[in-house]
This record gives sequence, structure tokens and C-alpha cells, in this order.
Amino acid sequence: MNHVQAPRPVSIVDVSPRDGLQNEKVPVSTEDKLRLINELISLGARRIEAVSFVNPRKVPQMADADAVMAGVPREAGASFIGLVLNTKGAVRAVDAGVDEMNYVLPVTDAFAAANQKTTVAAALDSLEEVSSIAAGASIPLTVTAAVAFGCPYQGDVPKEQTLAVVRSALQRGALAEIALADTIGCAVPWQVGDVFGELRSETDVQLRAHLHETRHTALANTYAAMAAGVGVFDSAVGGLGGCPFAPGAAGNISTEDLVWMLERAGFSTSIDPVAATELGRWICAKVETAPRSGLAGAGVFPKAA
Repeated sequence: MNHVQAPRPVSIVDVSPRDGLQNEKVPVSTEDKLRLINELISLGARRIEAVSFVNPRKVPQMADADAVMAGVPREAGASFIGLVLNTKGAVRAVDAGVDEMNYVLPVTDAFAAANQKTTVAAALDSLEEVSSIAAGASIPLTVTAAVAFGCPYQGDVPKEQTLAVVRSALQRGALAEIALADTIGCAVPWQVGDVFGELRSETDVQLRAHLHETRHTALANTYAAMAAGVGVFDSAVGGLGGCPFAPGAAGNISTEDLVWMLERAGFSTSIDPVAATELGRWICAKVETAPRSGLAGAGVFPKAA
């Protein structure tokens, strides 16, 4: 594995308002979601996955996506991302005024059936339409390859299966970014480095990593992804997160732990880890759970003078 060279900037996409909240059972008001978004901007976040345009009966926490987008601070200099699963969601995202769109592309038919009631082949067909919708509105499009390292239904996902789906996506859509998601937190650093490294050798499209902390490998996987050329990472304050259709998908890598590690290594993220920790405490209290980050328990090191 190649060593990561510092310093250089690393971009963080805070997904707290979307992935952080989508699987929580305690409802969060639109007002509190907007407060969360405003506080994220205050602590330095500049790309925020604010909402998902999905079936409100399946994901009730995201039922107010249009209202949230109507209330985001447009003048704050942040880019607001909407996640979509299909063309209907893409049309809603455009109408709501998202700055970026993120399309979920499962790499296994089993997860495609559970998450989107579709198949990988049909999801690739839909990508062409979603890409056209996004391009028509001049909205940058990310494709997130879900369960890229392991699937709760299929089990292990071979590297070639993931790469074959991603290659098809690159051929069938005008993409600004490709993300690989360790949806259930089963990947290990050698696997992450291998898959991202091969993908980096095949495309110049920006690469992004969406890593879950289920088995406490997310920080190590971040290092492996960076060594393979990835410079964009998803995270959520407090380590919140999970997927209603992916059993065992525990929280995201926490924004505060990720930022602390990167800043200690000399990388620039623009985000304040102490403020992120406190914001994590606040939103975790709202959903009646404890923050899952290391910094919430141990604090930053070294302590401020």
C-alpha cells in the first residue's frame, strides 16, 4: 500500500441530515433539520447531503425533503445535495433546487430489490434518464455504487462485480463523481485500496468514499482510500447513520473523528472537529441516542491550551 502524502486538502461531504437521520425512529422536525444544516455550515462544511427524494412511506424521516430544501440558506456558500433512487426522485430534486444530485446504483440484484425494488440492469437503464435530467438542469451528478464491498443479502461482493457496474455507469451517464459505498461497514483496508486503486487507474472522474463504522474499520479504510487517490469522503456528526434496507448498517464514520485524524496528519478540511463533536451531541440527543464518535468520549488530542 502506498503512503499518503501530506499536506493537501481533503473534501468532506457531510451527510448528517440525510444518511445520518434516515434510519432514526424518533422524528426530527424540519426546523431542527434546518438548524443542523446551518450549524454544519457554521463549523465549516461546504458540501452537505441535505435530503433524499424517496417514498415517504418507506423512509418517513425524509418526508419533508421539499420543505428542507425550501429553507436551506442559499447565500451561505454551501452546496446542497439531494439523493435519488429513480427518475421520479430526480425530477423532484430538480424542482426542489438541489445544487448536486446523488444517484444510488446498487451493485447486487439482491440489494437493488430490497432498496429500490429494481435490478442492477434496470438501475443502469434509469441512470441514463437521471443523467439526462441532471444535465438538462446543469446539476452535477454523483453515482454512488451501493454495497460495493459487501452485501447484506448476497454476502461478499467480488471486486470485478463492483467494477463492472461502475464501468457501465461511466459509459451510460455524464458523471461528475463516482462514490463507492461500504454500506454495511464490512470492508477492510486492503480491499478498499485494491478496488479504489483499480478504479483510479481506469478513470479521471473524481472518486468519493462512503464508509460505515459498523466493524470499526472506517478510519483505516479512509487511509487506504486516500493512498489509492480518493480525496472526497462522506461523514456524519456523532457517527449517525444507517440504511432501512441494509440490515447491520451501523453509523457513518463520524465527521469529528475523520476531521481530527486528517488534521493531525496535516491535511486541510476546513471543518472544526470540536464544534462537530458538540453538534453531534445535540443531534444525537434529538433522536434519543448517544454519539458514537471517539471524540465524543475522549475529546481531541492535544487539548487546547
